[in-house]
Amino acid sequence: MFDLSENVYNRQVGRAEPKFKLWRSAGLLLTYQCNAACEFCYYYCSPEKGGLIPVETCIAAWRSLRILAGDKAKVHLTGGEPFLYWDHLLEILRAGKRESLGPVDLVETNGFWAADERLVEERLKALLELNVQRLKVSIDPFHQEYVDIEPARRLARRAKQMFGPDRVLVRWEKYLDCGLQERRDGWQRQATLADGSPTGQTQRDSVYVAAYRDYPFRFTGRAAGHLAELLASKPAGAFADANCLPDFLGAKGVHIDPFGNVFSGTCSGIIVGNIHETPLEELWKQFHPGRGDLVGTLCRNGPHGLLDIARALGYRNRDAYAGKCHLCTHIRQFLHQNGAETRTFGPPECYR
Repeated sequence: MFDLSENVYNRQVGRAEPKFKLWRSAGLLLTYQCNAACEFCYYYCSPEKGGLIPVETCIAAWRSLRILAGDKAKVHLTGGEPFLYWDHLLEILRAGKRESLGPVDLVETNGFWAADERLVEERLKALLELNVQRLKVSIDPFHQEYVDIEPARRLARRAKQMFGPDRVLVRWEKYLDCGLQERRDGWQRQATLADGSPTGQTQRDSVYVAAYRDYPFRFTGRAAGHLAELLASKPAGAFADANCLPDFLGAKGVHIDPFGNVFSGTCSGIIVGNIHETPLEELWKQFHPGRGDLVGTLCRNGPHGLLDIARALGYRNRDAYAGKCHLCTHIRQFLHQNGAETRTFGPPECYR
C-alpha cells in the first residue's frame, strides 16, 4: 500500500494543505454499449456505442489498485450495461479469482436481462461463487424509459434473498414499487400546477426535475444536455471562482474505460492518463494539479478557465448553466466537436 508522500504533489505542499487522496477504488467500464440511453448517463452510453474492455486490461488495473491500496482496494464492474456481455463478465471474474486479487466489491446492471426466475438464480449463483460482494440494480425514471421495470423488480427481489438485503443496492429504492412504469405513457402530456395551470414542462420533465431534487447528480455526459437545460439558472460568470482542485484531490477512485482511459472520480470524458501507456500506480504518483495541461487549468481556474480557449474557436456562452459541471461539459463538448484537445477531452464515446 502506498503512502501519500509517494505522490509528487503531496511532497511539495505544506503539512496543513489538502493532499491528493490515494485511489482506493476503480470502476471498470466493460463497454460503452447499453440497451438504454438514459438522459442522466455520465458516460453517454447507448445501444450505438461500443468498446469491450480486454480481460488483461481489467487484471492490470486490478493489480495496480492492489499495489496502491492493498487490502482496501475495491473494484466494481459497470458500463454501459455489463450484462450485455455476460460471458466476458464471467471471464473477468474468473481471472481475478485465479490471480487471488480479492473479491469484486460491486457489479452494476439495469436488470433488463432478468426474464425469468431460473435465469436470475443461475446468474446470481455464478456471481456469488466468483466472490462478488454486492449487486446494484438501477431503477429510476431515466432507466425505466428503456427498461421494463418487472425484470428489474424480479432481479432485486431474488438478489436480496440470495445475497442478503444488505448486499443489494437499488438505485433508487423509492422507485421500486411506485408505479413509475405505469405512469410513463402520459409523460409527454403537459404537467400542471395544483390549480390546473400548465407548468411549461411535460410530465416527463417534471418527473426528471423531481428526481434531481431528491437525488442530485452531476451534469456530465448526457446529463449536461436536456436535463441541465431544465435546471439551468446561472450565467457562466457565476462559476468564475469555482476551481476543480478539491474534486481532483478528493477523488478516492477512478473509472477506467474499455480503451484504458482513466477518469478521476465521476469526471467522465476528462482523461488523466491511460493504463496502456502508464500503470495506474504510476499515474497516481505522477499526478500534479499544477501541471501545464488542461487538467491543470481545471484545477487552477475551473471550467471558466477553458472559456478563452473555446471562444477562440467560436464558442458562444449559453445564457445559463445548471452548475459548474454543466459549464465544463458544454465547453468540452464544443472543443471535442471542433477537434481540439482530444487527448485530454475524450474518447468520442463520452461525447455526443
